[in-house]
Amino acid sequence: MPTLMWFRSDLRVTDNTALWHACRDASREKAGVVAVYTICPDQWASHDMAPVKVDLILRTLRELSTELGTLNIPLRILNAPRFSDVPAALLKVCREVGAQAVYLNKEYEINELRRDEAVAGALADEEISTHAFDDQTVVPPGSLRTGEGRWYTVFTPFKKSWIKLLEAQGIPEALPRPKKQEPLTITSDEIPLRIKGPFMTFDPWPRPELWPAGEKAAMKRLSRFVEKSIASYKDHRDIPGIDGTSTLSHHLSIGSISPRQCLHAALEANSGKLDGPSPGATHWISELVWREFYRHLLAAYPRLCMGRAFKPETERIMWRDDPEGFDAWREGRTGLPIVDAAMRSLLHTGWMHNRLRMVVAMYLTKDLLIDWRHGERHFMRHLVDGDLAQNNGGWQWSASTGTDAAPYFRIFNPISQSRKFDPDGTFIRRWVPELADLDSETIHDPSELPLLLRSTLKYPEPIVDRAIVKDRVLAAFQAIKA
Repeated sequence: MPTLMWFRSDLRVTDNTALWHACRDASREKAGVVAVYTICPDQWASHDMAPVKVDLILRTLRELSTELGTLNIPLRILNAPRFSDVPAALLKVCREVGAQAVYLNKEYEINELRRDEAVAGALADEEISTHAFDDQTVVPPGSLRTGEGRWYTVFTPFKKSWIKLLEAQGIPEALPRPKKQEPLTITSDEIPLRIKGPFMTFDPWPRPELWPAGEKAAMKRLSRFVEKSIASYKDHRDIPGIDGTSTLSHHLSIGSISPRQCLHAALEANSGKLDGPSPGATHWISELVWREFYRHLLAAYPRLCMGRAFKPETERIMWRDDPEGFDAWREGRTGLPIVDAAMRSLLHTGWMHNRLRMVVAMYLTKDLLIDWRHGERHFMRHLVDGDLAQNNGGWQWSASTGTDAAPYFRIFNPISQSRKFDPDGTFIRRWVPELADLDSETIHDPSELPLLLRSTLKYPEPIVDRAIVKDRVLAAFQAIKA
């Protein structure tokens, strides 16, 4: 009787906890493993999943099917429009192949948790066992608690506890590729090129070459980053005009690479230490811990999956209703070059540099005083690496509604950020070509130019007067204390 391996956000063969256990246990029982993946277009649409991410998933599934084929593991594709349809779809395939066990890696979002509970219940009713594993993080959510037994809500003490645990227990090893099994009489399904649902059709992304798919591509990118860029990562990570980051977030978001694989590669570049001699590698490890922190928070506080602020009192903030300002922001015509360049890059590539994510999020929530949830949703609808935990964490940090322990009045000046991190205007010139001929000083703030010269640029005036920004946002936050 074959065992079912249910793939979700773990689209790889190597270092896949549930797959490794499924193959090992099936081998002991002299049985085989059948892989399944559920396509849920209606649910994806309701979760604001970006077409570029769906395209990446489909292309990664083709690579995964090939890799599984080398292990004689067939991949079945199940159509279940919503999560509520998944239990019946999985039961059907279990009956077809005679599976008595389903293996999976845990997901922590509230809708996914409810789906998995429904699946486990439906399977148990037919005496089919469910085996779930922690795989999305190096340290499983819930493993780290404060001295009072609470979940950590501030990053620095979380990081210290994370490091202390790994130094005491050792770094979890990356699991090997499973062994090849005997062939089954079950064939793999075709992976669709496009997915059509009643609410949204996910067509192929027109520029797939921007985001090579599959675990081989992910490992190639990791190797390239460690070899060429990790040493200078701390110095270059905030400069959007150069290739100074790992660009692995899209692979991590769908699981074509594991956080353990990333951590081991960083340790190798850091003399085997979490805080070692390489400032770049040490800082990148810290960024991996940030990823873990936001995942732990999502597991601890389900309201973060429901459009709720982490700080309940900030639900009373009177955000501005400004459709025109929001449209100008999302289309890249705010009159602030670094903001517009960042937003245009998102629309054209499906990705945005992390420093710029903070800049544009701070601009929307502080300069325009528009609800962070609008920005969070816009990002999810366009990001190839859209991930609820990371996206929500970043937006709430910027909006000062999240876990950041710093005072709520942190406000980025986008012009200062532009001059600091894109000093020559390299990134701006690429995405705002109407400003390409300006010198490296005026390109950051064309509003300083004489009116006659500004009129020749065909570039909008700033849509908000920065002189009012600080007082307005401070007043909005002070009002909730009354």
